[in-house]
Amino acid sequence: MRELSSGLIIGISIGVVIGVALAIVAFFCFRYHRKRSQIGNSSSRRAATVPIRANGADSCTILSDSSIGTESPRSTIQTGMSFWLGGLKKANVVSASGILEYPYKDLQKATCNFTTLIGKGAFGPVYKAQMSTGETVAVKVLATDSKQGEKEFQTEVMLLGRLHHRNLVNLVGYCAEKNQHMLIYVYMSRGSLASHLYCEKLEPLNWELRVQIALDVARGLEYLHDGAVPPVIHRDIKSSNILLDQSMRARVADFGLSREEMDSKHASNIRGTFGYLDPEYISSRSFTKKSDVYSYGVLLFELIAGRNPLQGLMEHVELAAMNTEGKVGWEEIGDPRLEGKFDVEELNEVATLAHKCVNRIPRRRPSMRDIVQVLSRILKYRHSRKHHDDESTPRADEVIVNMNQLERRNAILELQRGESLESMADSIDV
Repeated sequence: MRELSSGLIIGISIGVVIGVALAIVAFFCFRYHRKRSQIGNSSSRRAATVPIRANGADSCTILSDSSIGTESPRSTIQTGMSFWLGGLKKANVVSASGILEYPYKDLQKATCNFTTLIGKGAFGPVYKAQMSTGETVAVKVLATDSKQGEKEFQTEVMLLGRLHHRNLVNLVGYCAEKNQHMLIYVYMSRGSLASHLYCEKLEPLNWELRVQIALDVARGLEYLHDGAVPPVIHRDIKSSNILLDQSMRARVADFGLSREEMDSKHASNIRGTFGYLDPEYISSRSFTKKSDVYSYGVLLFELIAGRNPLQGLMEHVELAAMNTEGKVGWEEIGDPRLEGKFDVEELNEVATLAHKCVNRIPRRRPSMRDIVQVLSRILKYRHSRKHHDDESTPRADEVIVNMNQLERRNAILELQRGESLESMADSIDV
């Protein structure tokens, strides 16, 4: 009887152990299939490679410090137990973004074994890549000794996987292979805004183009602040992070420091570029959308004055503000490379807007939506005024017609004068 009860207890114990083990296995299988379906759904939204537009740079191009396609893309969806045992937690994070992964050997071939260097930033070197499909891309390689760069790599892949706008530089893929981490972007053929402002080898940007670039950047930031869900704060707006395409239209680049607004209330370390940093952010360590607005205001003054913020731009602005009272008279800080070829009224309007953006009190700064409206109105007024001037100026054929009419009228007058003289002579004879 005792042996029977012992056997019963042993059997129950074994059954309980087996039941618990089966429950654990079932739980992990359920989680695996659920996560796999979620990744499949996110990837299906980007079933095809994002189209890559031509883009280029030259020796004067100043590339973004942490920003910048291709052939035989490899899907980021991991199958089987490799999803669980891939080794790197980062690989799973990147896969969930829906951005396509590209083989290392394809990028090695496209960059001629990484010899086509076009720039270098804090993130690492940037190479121009010519894919076998004929597409031209920019490949940014994470420096092997950059721990912070690895975090920025993950941030860019995760954010740009869901951010798409004509005034943002599109990320079309990444590579995480052979202990290398690379970001693949559309190749912006005209390089950075900074290169056009400061490189003597390039023609200076005219005033009309500078205002258009300011509007393009504002639209990109407006999308991040008001169009993205949840909103995104860029945190590193500067001229070297604004890239220009073949048509000289601007796009915002470098999202390595960007954060979603709900995660961006407080920062333990100050990150960004001095000269563009919001003083409120430096003192409180908290950054908001208005921190981006401040950096954008500095960028506007940079477009107006053609002076780098690290070379006393804001001191120059503050001196001018004392004379202008923040409204008119800003033409004195105009870029000498413009040689006075700008609309004074437009320059004063843009400078007044920029001065509001850099207000020391964040709540007094305009929103990016307000900025877009102001710049759009300036350009609309410019176009309407130009159209009116074109209509008021007579065309060449109209001038010819008017000249012919004048000649005929003069001929008639001469004929009438001759007849009157003849009749006068006749009367005298009589």
